[in-house]
Amino acid sequence: MLANVLRGDITLADYWVSEKYDGMRGYWDGEKLLTRGGESVEAPVWFTAGWPKIPLDGELWVGRGQFSNAVSTVRKKIPDETQWRTLHFMVFDLPAHPGSYSERNAALRPIIAQIGQPWVRHVEQIKVADQAALRATLKRVVKHGGEGLMLHRGASLYRAIRSDDLLKLKPYDDAEAKVVAHLPGKGKYANTLGALEVESADGLRFRLGTGLSDADRRHPPQLGRWVTYRYNGLNEKTGIPRFARFMRVREDMNLSEQVVSP
Repeated sequence: MLANVLRGDITLADYWVSEKYDGMRGYWDGEKLLTRGGESVEAPVWFTAGWPKIPLDGELWVGRGQFSNAVSTVRKKIPDETQWRTLHFMVFDLPAHPGSYSERNAALRPIIAQIGQPWVRHVEQIKVADQAALRATLKRVVKHGGEGLMLHRGASLYRAIRSDDLLKLKPYDDAEAKVVAHLPGKGKYANTLGALEVESADGLRFRLGTGLSDADRRHPPQLGRWVTYRYNGLNEKTGIPRFARFMRVREDMNLSEQVVSP
C-alpha cells in the first residue's frame, strides 16, 4: 500500500493514526526480506530468524532523524552486524490477511508478540477525536524529532496501490525529483555547485539552490539520482513547487526508478 497526502477534511473516526517512521520500507514475504522495489535485503541470519511464514509490511528504522543510517545499513550487500543491531523492523500491516485494516492490526499484535524479538515491533495505532487532537498529536511527534503521521482507514482491505486508504500528514510538503543537471555557483559558491536542476515524475523542471550543505556542493548528487525536497505549495500558473529546498539524496532508490513518495 502507498500513501496519499492528507489534504482537507476527512472522517477521522474512520482512521487509525500512528507515527510515520523515517526509515526504509521493508517487506517480509514469508521467506526473505525485500525493499519496496522488490530487491533482496541482505540481513544477518539472526535478524529474521523465527519470523513467520506469512508476509509482514513495515519500516526498517534506526530512530528519529536517522534515515541515512537506516538506508546505509540496509543497502550493504555484506551486512554490518554492529549497524544491524541498531535497526528495528516497525511492522504495521499483514498483507495476506483477508480482513479490514482494523482486523489485520488486531491479528498483527499477537504475531509480533510471538516473534518475541526486541527489534521487531508492532506500530502502535490510536484513534483521535477531532482535527485539534490530530494536530496536537502531529505537533508532539514532530517536537520529539518524528517526521509526521500515517492514517490507515480501518475498513480498508490491503491493496498494493496508492489511495486514500493510507494517508500521510507532515508539517511540510515534500516530494522527489531526478537530478538532470549541475548548475555552477557564483560568488561564495564559485567553483562549486550553485544549484541542482531537477525533473519531477510528471516532467516539470526546476532548481534546488537552497538546503545544500558545503559537502553537497563539493560532491553533488550524480545525474540521474533521485532527491527529496521540501516546498510550500505549488505555483498556480506553472505547477512548479514554491520555495523548493533540497533535503537529501534518496539512496534507497535506483537511478532509473520512477519515484512515488513513500
